[in-house]
Amino acid sequence: MRPLLTLLILVIVGSASAQEIPSPEAFFGHEMGADRQLAHWDQLVEYYHLLDRSSERLTVVEAGLSTMGNPFLVLYITSPENHARLDELKAMNATLTDPRDATSEAIEAAIAAGKAVVTQSYGLHSSEVAASQTAAEVAWEMVTRSDDDMLRILDNTVAIMIPCFNPDGEIMITEWYRETVGTEYEGSGLPWLYHKYIGHDNNRDAFMQNTVESQYGAEVIFRDWVPQAYIDHHQMGAYGARLYVPPYAEPTRPSADPLVWREMSWYGAHIAYKEEEAGVQGVVNAAIYSGWGHFGFHWITPFHNIAGMLTESASARLATPIFVHPDQLRGSRGLPAYEEQTTFPNPWEGGWWTVRDIVEQQKIASFAALDIAARNRETVLRTSYLKAARQTERGAALEQAAYLIPADQHDPMTMEKMVGKLLGQGIEVRRADTPFTHESRVYGAGSYAVTMAQPKMGVIRWLLGRTYYPDNTFTRNRDGSPMRPYDMTTDNIAEFMGVTVIPAASMPAVPMEAVREPAYSRGSVAAGQRYVLNGRLNDSFRAVNMLFSQGARVSRVTEGDHLGDFLVETSSETAGDVALETGVNFGAASSELAGEPILRQRVGMYQPYYGGNMDEGWTRLTLETFGFPYATVRDAEVLGGLDDYDVILLPTTSLSRMIGDTTPEDNYGRGAAGYPPEYRSGFGKAGADSLEAWVLRGGRLVTFGEAGDLPLTHFDLPITNVIDGVSTNDFWSPGSTLNVRVQNQHALTYGMPSNALAILFRGGQVYRVDPSGRNNHIERLITFRERDVLHSGWLVGEDIIAEKAAMVRARYGRGDVVLIGFRAQHRMQTHGTFKLVFNALLGD
Repeated sequence: MRPLLTLLILVIVGSASAQEIPSPEAFFGHEMGADRQLAHWDQLVEYYHLLDRSSERLTVVEAGLSTMGNPFLVLYITSPENHARLDELKAMNATLTDPRDATSEAIEAAIAAGKAVVTQSYGLHSSEVAASQTAAEVAWEMVTRSDDDMLRILDNTVAIMIPCFNPDGEIMITEWYRETVGTEYEGSGLPWLYHKYIGHDNNRDAFMQNTVESQYGAEVIFRDWVPQAYIDHHQMGAYGARLYVPPYAEPTRPSADPLVWREMSWYGAHIAYKEEEAGVQGVVNAAIYSGWGHFGFHWITPFHNIAGMLTESASARLATPIFVHPDQLRGSRGLPAYEEQTTFPNPWEGGWWTVRDIVEQQKIASFAALDIAARNRETVLRTSYLKAARQTERGAALEQAAYLIPADQHDPMTMEKMVGKLLGQGIEVRRADTPFTHESRVYGAGSYAVTMAQPKMGVIRWLLGRTYYPDNTFTRNRDGSPMRPYDMTTDNIAEFMGVTVIPAASMPAVPMEAVREPAYSRGSVAAGQRYVLNGRLNDSFRAVNMLFSQGARVSRVTEGDHLGDFLVETSSETAGDVALETGVNFGAASSELAGEPILRQRVGMYQPYYGGNMDEGWTRLTLETFGFPYATVRDAEVLGGLDDYDVILLPTTSLSRMIGDTTPEDNYGRGAAGYPPEYRSGFGKAGADSLEAWVLRGGRLVTFGEAGDLPLTHFDLPITNVIDGVSTNDFWSPGSTLNVRVQNQHALTYGMPSNALAILFRGGQVYRVDPSGRNNHIERLITFRERDVLHSGWLVGEDIIAEKAAMVRARYGRGDVVLIGFRAQHRMQTHGTFKLVFNALLGD
C-alpha cells in the first residue's frame, strides 16, 4: 500500500500546487483573446516570471533588451528532471544536429537519452494580436496540467517558447488599441510602424540579423539549440480559410534534405487532425504560402535541417470581432475556390470571428506539434541525425564543394561583416593566416573558406550561391502571367553586400582555423594630423560623420589615385578614437594631396502615417548605424518650404500615399477614414509644388524606387520610367539582383566598383532620358548591362531595360534631383550599394 499512498500524496500535492498558480484569466482579469481585451507586454512579463517562481517546469531567460529597451524573453518548459540536466540534453542535441565528429556510440546514446526540441514563437507581427495572448495560456497549461498527454510532452520534449518576438510592437499595438477602443477608430491599424524601425519586415531579418530581436532568436534557433521543429504563429487576411497549417504549397526551394519536407507534412497532418478533432472548421494544408519564401525564421529553418513551419489564422480587427458573410470568403494559392477539397475538407461558413477563436486554434496547433514530437521522440531524434549526416554527404559530393572568400575585396570591412553573418547562422567558416593558391587563383592571408560538407549546406547554398527562381506552372497563373513570389527571388548576402565569393570544386589543402568570432579591425593611425581615409569603405562614412561631430575639416579627393577618398585634418587623439571605434585606418596624407571641402548636410526624410513606411524605417536604421544625422519630415514641413534642409530623402512609397489622394477603407476598416485626423497624411499638389520650389532654390531631392514618381510627374524633367505600366508578361523583376555598370568617377558614385549589382523590385524604376534642349542637365550614373542583365532571381523582359539607366542625376534650377530606381539601402542588407545613398547626403 505504501507506493500507492506515495503516488496519491504526489498527485494531491501536484494538484494543490497547480491550483495555486493563477490562470491567465485570473491574473489579467479576462480570458486571453476576450473581445476588446489585450494583455500588455509588461503584464505578460510579470506573469511569466510568476510561472517561473511557481513551477519547476518553466524557466524564464531574459535574452536581453529589445530595440526600445523592453525585456526579450525565452521560456524553457520541460519536466523538472529534464531541467536538472538541460546542459546535458543540449550537448546531446548538438551531437545529433552536427554529428561530424561524433562516434556511432555517442549518436545512439543521444537518440536513446535525448529529448525532442521544439521551438515555437509568437507575436512577431504585432498587429496579429492573438499569438502573444495565446502564449500565456500555452505556458500556463504546460505548468499546471498533469494529464497523460501533458506529462508525455514534458518528459519527452524540451519546449522552447519565444512568447513575443517583438515586445516593442506588442506594447505599441496594445496601447493604441486601448486608446481607440470604443471610438469610431476602434480596430484601425497603428498609424506608424510597430517596431522602431522595421515593422512587418522583422520577418525578413533572420538571415541578416540587423535587429537585436533577430539576434536573440537566431542564438536560440540557429546556434544554441537547433531544434528538431520550429513553428511561428501568425495571422493572415480575414476573408479566406480560418487556419493555414503545414505543409507549404508549391513551389519549394531546393537543397533542403527531403526528410524535412516530409516532416512538415507529418507535423501539419497531425495539427490539422487535432484541429478537426476539436471541431475547428476552415483548416487548410498545402495552400496560400509557398515553400519558396523569404529567408525569415520559418522559411530559412528547413535549410538548418529544422522542420520550419508556419500557422496563419484569419484575422479579426485587432481585438475587435469581425462579421464575415459567406459570399466574402475566397480561395487562394492551392485553394482555387473557397470550397471543399482534400486539403480543405471542412469549410467555415461565415459568421462572427473573434480573437478568442484564433487563440483556441493556435493553442491546439502548439500542443499538437509537441504531442507528435513527444509520441515519436526517438524517430524525431534519429531523423535529426539523418538530415545532418546526409546533408553533409551531399555537400561533399557537390561540384561546388566550397565557397572561398578572398581577403582582397573592394570593401574588406564589409567582407568581415558578411563572415559575421554566416557565423550568426551557425555556419562553419575557416580562415587562412597565410597566402595560398587554390584552383589557379591566389588568395591572400586572411582569406576564408566555407565547406559545403557540413550540415547547413542548404543555408550556405542560398546565402552564397547564385540563384535562379523557377519559371514554370507553379510560378505562373493560368493566363501565363508571372505569379508574384512571396517576397524576393534571391537572398544571396554576398551579392547584396558587394562581396566577392568564389565557388570551388574542393577545400584548399592548407592549414585553416575555424572562426569563432567575427573579426573587427581596430584601425590604425599614421603619424601627423593630416590623414586619408579609403572612400571604398562604407565604414569611412561612419568615421567622417564622427569627425564632423568633432569639428574636423574633411575634403573629398576629386582626381588621381585617391579619387573619392576622404582627406581629414584633425588631432591624432581624435583620429585614434575614431579609428578604434570604426576600425578605419587613418593613412598618412602627402602634402600634395588636395580635395574639395565637404560639409555636413542637413538631411530630412519624409515619413507618412497609415502604418508607417518600412523602407523609411530601414533607411533610418541605416543612417543611424553609419552616423548620419537626419530629421523626420511630415506634411506640414513639406508645405512650409523646407528651408531648414539641404537634402530631402523620399524612401520607396507610392505617389498617391505622398500626395494623399483619397484612400478607400480596406478590408479591415484601416483606410484613411479609419484613422484619427491627426494621423492622416498626404501633402497634396501644394506639397509637390513646395518640393519643386525648394529644389529650384538649391535643394537636393533623393528618391528611391517608386518615390521617383513624384518628381517625374510633378517636375519638368525630361526623364521617363520605361517600365511604368508595362505588363508583367513583358517585364518582371520581383526582387532580383541585376548587373549594372557604374560611372564611378562622379561624386555621387565615388567608392563604387565599375561593375555592381542592384536589387530591382516591383515598383522599381528604370530611366530613359528623353531628347530635349536639356540633355546636358541629365547624368546617367548607373546603367543596366547590354545583355545578361540577370545575376540572380527572375527577370522577364531584359531587352526593355538593357542599357537603360538605374540611377540618374538631373540638375534642376540651382538644385538637383537624384533618382535611384532601385533600393540601394534595401532592408539594411545591400551594403554593396550603400555608398550611393551616403554620397548623396554629403553634397558635392
